[in-house]
Amino acid sequence: MQIQINSDHHITGTPELAGHVQALVRDTLERYSDRITRVEVHLNDLNSGVKGGLDKRCMMEARLGGLGPVAANHEAENLDLAINGAMEKLERAIEHKLGKLAVSATGKRSVNQ
Repeated sequence: MQIQINSDHHITGTPELAGHVQALVRDTLERYSDRITRVEVHLNDLNSGVKGGLDKRCMMEARLGGLGPVAANHEAENLDLAINGAMEKLERAIEHKLGKLAVSATGKRSVNQ
C-alpha cells in the first residue's frame, strides 16, 4: 500500500508529520492492505492565517484494487483533529464498501477482516 501525502503552501510538510500520517494510515488500514493499492492524503489550511473556527482540512482517498476510490474528509480546529477525523471516516467508508461487496457476492451479510 502506497501512501502519498500532499499539503498546500500554508502547511509545512515536515518529515515528522509525514511519518505520523503514514503510521496512522498503515496501522488503521492494515487489515485491508491486500485490497488497497494507494492512499492519498491532502492537508489544507482553510483560512490561512486567520485563527479560530474550522481551520484545517484533511482529505483522504483510498484506491481499492478493482474498485473505485473511497474518499473521506474532515475539517477541524487543528491538523491532528482533522487527520484523525478523516482517518476514522475513511475506515468506516472502506468497511461499508467492502461489506456491501460481500453482501452482493454471497447474498447474505458477512464480515470482511
